[in-house]
Amino acid sequence: MVPTHAASHSGRGVAVSLIASVLFAVIFLMAGLLPGWGAQEIFGWRVVLTLATLAVILPFLPWARTESITLFSRVRRRPTLLLPGVLAAGIVGVQLWLFMWAPLNNMALSVSFGYFLLPLTMVLAGRVFFADKLNPLRKLAVAAAVVGVAHEAFSANGLAWPTLVVCLGYPVYFVLRRKIGFDNLPAFAAELLMMLPLGVYFILAGPHGIGSGAVEGAGSGGLWVAISIGVLGGLAMAFYLLASKWLPLSLFGLLSYVEPVLLVGVSILLGETLGWSSLLTYGPIMLALVLLGVDGRRSALPGTPGTPGTPGRPLSP
Repeated sequence: MVPTHAASHSGRGVAVSLIASVLFAVIFLMAGLLPGWGAQEIFGWRVVLTLATLAVILPFLPWARTESITLFSRVRRRPTLLLPGVLAAGIVGVQLWLFMWAPLNNMALSVSFGYFLLPLTMVLAGRVFFADKLNPLRKLAVAAAVVGVAHEAFSANGLAWPTLVVCLGYPVYFVLRRKIGFDNLPAFAAELLMMLPLGVYFILAGPHGIGSGAVEGAGSGGLWVAISIGVLGGLAMAFYLLASKWLPLSLFGLLSYVEPVLLVGVSILLGETLGWSSLLTYGPIMLALVLLGVDGRRSALPGTPGTPGTPGRPLSP
């Protein structure tokens, strides 16, 4: 029988993962609708306002307050933990910037495909570093996804660099955070705090920053879009990191397929195109999503084999 607390964590993890995927797609679309804005400037607003959003949310969450105190105590006892913390901040900073840069530079599909590859690399990371196990349905989902990804890589004569940055960078980020015990929202807020000086610099150096006159007239609409991206980014990352904590790495990785499906839709809305051969890429991946949905429903039923957690490894606190 699936432990009650494990099933509860799994159900909440699936829900917040889906919400995060929708919010990320909305942010992707909004970034692509800011012509004349540089990715650095949007990145700056996102860092500053995501941090501000988390600063408002975290004090009202008792568990977040506890995690914040624990995080501070650990770093005070072992200052060397700042080194992997800085590395994690650098990795996620590149990802946040790339997410803003791609829709402005006709590379939205390349980044979207990176997110299609990401679950596969996350599954591999889960198997190698955390001994995550896959039940038969999840194995079939992975196999179907591999077919689609292999076709895309073959037809495109290789993978674009934004694709590789996404699919290889995020697994390193999540494995690093779990290994050092920083897989929580206060740790992400600390990473944003490390990026804050750079974010403020990009805002001040950008053509639409405070004092530039963009807060008046035609520029004000774009400024409010940038501000909205920052606030929604805080909520999306909060949900995303909660999902990464409540789910085993392999299931968390497979659920990540929802986001790239939405990102492809956004890419098409922004003017990029897909040929008929793309059906051989996205068809198997959609099949993987269906299999994953069936597996998720079976795992949520009491007494159903295939627990949402990993045998021998408790869910993250």
